Amino acid sequence: MIRDEAIDPAPLHHKSVAIIGFGNQGRAQALNLRDSGVVVRIGLRPGSPRAAEVRAEGFDVLTPGEAAEPADLVMLLAPDERLASIYDELLPSLAPGAAIGFSHGLAIHFGLIRPRHDLDVVMVAPKGPGTALRSLYEAGKGMVALAAVSQDASGHAWQLALAYARAIGCGRAGVIRSTFEEECVADLFNEQAVVWGAVPAILQAGFDTLVAAGVQPEVAYLECVSELKLLAELVEARGLAGTAEAISNTAELGALLGGERLVNSRLKAEMSAVLEEIQAGRFARQLSDEANADYPRLRAARNQARKTSLEQARKALLGDA
Repeated sequence: MIRDEAIDPAPLHHKSVAIIGFGNQGRAQALNLRDSGVVVRIGLRPGSPRAAEVRAEGFDVLTPGEAAEPADLVMLLAPDERLASIYDELLPSLAPGAAIGFSHGLAIHFGLIRPRHDLDVVMVAPKGPGTALRSLYEAGKGMVALAAVSQDASGHAWQLALAYARAIGCGRAGVIRSTFEEECVADLFNEQAVVWGAVPAILQAGFDTLVAAGVQPEVAYLECVSELKLLAELVEARGLAGTAEAISNTAELGALLGGERLVNSRLKAEMSAVLEEIQAGRFARQLSDEANADYPRLRAARNQARKTSLEQARKALLGDA
């Protein structure tokens, strides 16, 4: 783990950074960089709905090319499926010997972008959402990040990646040296098979099971969904072992027996299959296909999720009409 005291900030001194995209990570990283004394320019495609937000934060709204042309480091922080076309658009504006950077390894690892040979290619991937990255920075704290170099044309790409991680506050918590492949595969696996894929599906299945057995939807929601926050806070504060020790004997024994039954060899085999498909590039192709078709599957899933009885129970409990 590499922390601030071991990181030289000099590679970003008197340098400028272009942030392409102003979403969850783009906004947070841009603000943290500026507060660290780095010159930041924001590049958005014409007509971007983020333009007003960029101006509200005190930045000028530039096109990606205008932002990139004078920049020493261009951070591509738009959605993964758009990065290849953005890179192609930026290519004439990238100065010889400049650097490009990412906060996720997908576009480089799966060959969506094949960088020009004179460019440094770095990654700094904060391990959490941009909102938390920003709030931690403002509180004098930081968020752990993975950092990597895919192409070191200058011979100093690693030092640049570390300086960038320091400037956005990640060096306060620690930087782990990684690779584009490791970050990409691990992150996609977590999204699909653990936190964002499995957990919401289990919450929904548990809710449905209780309601089908005659439990009131509001009670099922409180038991299956609301307690997730408590679990997350306990795990963060105490780890898995400490969490087990913090709950009642009833809950601990029930968790032991239920976990052994549900997390069985079949589930682990499915997890391995998900991982293998990610490694083989199947998901990267699915993402490109979904984007090219204008996200029909995502639109349908979002629409369906709003109509579930679980969502209705949440609204009833929170008074959210």
